[in-house]
Amino acid sequence: MSAAIKLSRPERLAEVAIDEEIDERRAIIEACLKMNSSGLNQGVAGNISVRWKEGLLITPSGIPYDKLCPEDIVFMENDGGYQHELCPSSEWRMHRDILAARAEVGAVLHAHSCYATAFAICGMEIPAVHYMIALAGGSVIRCARYETYGTEELSQAVLEALQDRNCALIANHGMVALGRDLDDAMWRAVELEALCKQFAVALQIGQPLILDDAEVKKNIEKFNSYGLRRKPRNSDES
Repeated sequence: MSAAIKLSRPERLAEVAIDEEIDERRAIIEACLKMNSSGLNQGVAGNISVRWKEGLLITPSGIPYDKLCPEDIVFMENDGGYQHELCPSSEWRMHRDILAARAEVGAVLHAHSCYATAFAICGMEIPAVHYMIALAGGSVIRCARYETYGTEELSQAVLEALQDRNCALIANHGMVALGRDLDDAMWRAVELEALCKQFAVALQIGQPLILDDAEVKKNIEKFNSYGLRRKPRNSDES
């Protein structure tokens, strides 16, 4: 039996870094599949990115999610450059610009979910009809003005709608949700769609009651200890 090959410390660190990137790429694909299976998106309309090193990892354009493999996820540099045979999502500029403007954000999810998109088609904002509005970071979820998809103008419109917010609607287009990581962005997107659905149903029943700014602020503060959490690691784990 041949002796085991011992790797130097730099080689071990490089191997760990490669494994971490592969795991992140797999997580993006899993999130895309969840996005569609949950009804949050359909086809290849949505796209996901995560902050990675001096750039971002982003879904490629037009590839069905169930056909993706880790190497299909595109690494894009912060200047928009990439070296990959597949093109990044057509909305790469919006993802890149959000991550550049918001240092606390680690992941961006864009989808064409039914209820959020329906309100976006009407150019409507989502008011504080439920305390879960706190996940947006303010008393209203704004709707960015319409601009052609994939353009710098759209990116700028979305950034304006996301000022002091963690999610937004995009007129005649869809929605975008931000998170500290991929799980957080997915949680916020799912809750945003649920909130839009509840608002749509409430409008059919009667006149929705709107929470005042003071109550919304109170709930935003309470959200510091609410929402998606990580299970604590067991003490016997390495």
